[in-house]
Amino acid sequence: MDSAREFDVCVVGLGPTGRGLAHRAAVAGLRVAAVDPRPDRLFPPTFSCWVDELPAWLPESAIAQRIAAPTVWTKRELRIERPYCVLSKAGLHAALALDDATVFADRATRVDQHEVELADGTVLRSATVFDTRGLPTLGRRRAASAHGIFVAAETAAPMVADGEGLLLDWRPENGAGPDEPPSFLYAVPLGDGTVIFEETSLGLRGGMPQHELRKRTLSRLAAHGIRLTGDEPHEAAHYPLDQAPPKKGEAVAVPFGSRGGMMHPCTGYSVGDSLALIDTAVSAVQRGEDPIEALWPWRARAVYWMRMRGLWGLGRLTTDQSIAMFEAFFTESERGQRALLSAHEDYTALGAVLFNTVAHTWPFRWRYDLVGWTNRNRWLDYPFAPAETPIR
Repeated sequence: MDSAREFDVCVVGLGPTGRGLAHRAAVAGLRVAAVDPRPDRLFPPTFSCWVDELPAWLPESAIAQRIAAPTVWTKRELRIERPYCVLSKAGLHAALALDDATVFADRATRVDQHEVELADGTVLRSATVFDTRGLPTLGRRRAASAHGIFVAAETAAPMVADGEGLLLDWRPENGAGPDEPPSFLYAVPLGDGTVIFEETSLGLRGGMPQHELRKRTLSRLAAHGIRLTGDEPHEAAHYPLDQAPPKKGEAVAVPFGSRGGMMHPCTGYSVGDSLALIDTAVSAVQRGEDPIEALWPWRARAVYWMRMRGLWGLGRLTTDQSIAMFEAFFTESERGQRALLSAHEDYTALGAVLFNTVAHTWPFRWRYDLVGWTNRNRWLDYPFAPAETPIR
């Protein structure tokens, strides 16, 4: 006898993207199955985004900390007049309630176009299956790597004051030499009395080792007189940036979130864009249309294609070249900055800002590296020094 359970939508994976998708589908009146081995676990990583990326339906309680105008350090201090926020793990989890969905606390052993089989043998049938289980393993792909240390706000005050944040800090304070792969500091208050200091590398094949990033973070803090005990909590990030959007007819289930091309190739952000696109996916299901076509029209695919060129450029620059490139970018128009950082389909503005950024990067010869005419494989297989002591 057929014992399969029938649903309109099945969501596999309940990180913020999957949980948000299941929540909004249930709110829309669809019969929703949500699958995750630990559905009630709070989201482990720290998530941030631009405030204007968040959908209107998300309550204020999902935000833990607002930063009115984050700072970017290139050769000088630049203020980005665009509100930024750190999301509340507990607040976001509670805002994405699954009271109207059927939750299965189990692992999916098979995920097909219209069926999901669980470890206990249960089969879930659905008109649409969304796979939101995150990214595959990194391997030698181009990566985002970061090592974050959580520091008490009063200790962090010499670098990050209350309500402020460092979005990209390229000041030469991390101890890395000019012939070493570049990295920058990201530091923001989390709204709970702590500040995260996170040295970050973007675009290297295989990523930058955690022990190297931690060493660089500690060097930056020491440059500002901040000494740590060594017992501070920390978190690690290490994931691919080049997860492409799905193509129609190739996907077994509909990949959504970072698994479905919503990981920004140039920044490593995915949650803001994913949350903003949830209702697009749900509306497509309600209309009986293909969510992949709704999520990825040609304009969005053009944006992704251009951002990938930006990722390849990032992965071969030196520190000085990175500073020059970001100096050029953050003096571009507000629309141009948004087109690169978060707009899903603004391909005309993105093309213009990429061209202008290259054109205004100086000295002139550095533009050849940026577009890949020279030093295309710089940093490939760079021999990072081994860790002197294990990370506690």
